[in-house]
Amino acid sequence: MISLNRRTLLQGAGFVLGLPLLDAMIPGAYGNTPNQTKLAYVYFPHGAVMKYWSPEQTGSNFKYSAILQPLEELHDYTTIVSGLRNKGGESTNPHGIIEETWLTCVAPEQRSISADQIAAKRFEGTTPISSIELCGEPGGSINYRQGNASLPLEGNPRKVYYTMFGDGDNYEDRMAILEQKNSLLDYVMESTKQLNKKLDSADKLRVDEYLTSVRDIEKRIGALEVSAANLHDLPEAPLGPPDDFEELLDIQFEMMALAFQTGQTRIGSMRMVREASMRVFTNLGIDEAFHPLSHHQEKEQNYEKLIRVQRWQTERVAKFAKRLKAMDLLDDTIILYGSNMSNSDRHNNDPLPSVLIGKGGNIKGGQHLKYPQDTPHARLIHTMLDKAGVSVDTFADSSETFSEV
Repeated sequence: MISLNRRTLLQGAGFVLGLPLLDAMIPGAYGNTPNQTKLAYVYFPHGAVMKYWSPEQTGSNFKYSAILQPLEELHDYTTIVSGLRNKGGESTNPHGIIEETWLTCVAPEQRSISADQIAAKRFEGTTPISSIELCGEPGGSINYRQGNASLPLEGNPRKVYYTMFGDGDNYEDRMAILEQKNSLLDYVMESTKQLNKKLDSADKLRVDEYLTSVRDIEKRIGALEVSAANLHDLPEAPLGPPDDFEELLDIQFEMMALAFQTGQTRIGSMRMVREASMRVFTNLGIDEAFHPLSHHQEKEQNYEKLIRVQRWQTERVAKFAKRLKAMDLLDDTIILYGSNMSNSDRHNNDPLPSVLIGKGGNIKGGQHLKYPQDTPHARLIHTMLDKAGVSVDTFADSSETFSEV
């Protein structure tokens, strides 16, 4: 017997799917969902070529830069924030602490907890998973729990999949589940026929789209694993097939979208590429490793290559945001897309490249806000917490929020 409650599940043989929130799960409500703001933090390394990142105009009528142009289709959901500085992330060892100070805004010896975990602690008990921390390349951390404990970044989408949908109790069970995954999904889809009798056409469409997405992500993870199995002769540097890396990032973003859609969590982080990465983006026509390329020496020919990489990163985030929009989630989500470095040749932290995507917490969207030099980056992080209903008096060197956002 399938009941329609907030945590409606479909399951079979160790495989569990939590359904997205449906109208039928909300007594007396049709076409509305609870306004529970979700927070996503998306980090990229090596800063940005700022003159090709920041629009020249401010306000709502601005021209998108070369790097941010992929967000133009999401103009009403995009808030570009310029002029921010993170003094807590400045040091003589920039690549050593740059990632870990992005969401704490204080030097490592002063750190206690990152902003995402402040929110996760406040939302504790309202979702099955407090937060998810994903990456495209392994190593390092951008998230910290109380007591200065770092949270590992998960780069294996299969493990993320298991976290969300369950796995076997032992190796034999897990292997059996892998062998039966298609029949299990068939079983789950068959079981929805009983559920569909209780749903209106809109809910039936949501369930169908969701299950199709789960099947698609399972196939894509499988294909990625087959590809990875043939890469045993690669050197230690994570060069990898560039097409596979793009697919990996897209799958990781899809897993975060599914986690938000099913209410598994309201907090997600994604570090696309690690600091000092030696990845070579040959898929973009570039034959130099990312880290050396980031030391552009203010040369236009090097700028041009970096712009290609940075625009490609923006395309991945825009695709994620469009996916959330298709799920009717972008109005209740705030994505922070940014880096904790500005000019990668100088290793400085002023001004930082930062964009908010989404209208969670009634963010206005559709504007470029430029603040005076040395405005704390922590104030933007503080504002996100406030918009999500997480009230704090201060955060790092911020004692107020941005009223214009």
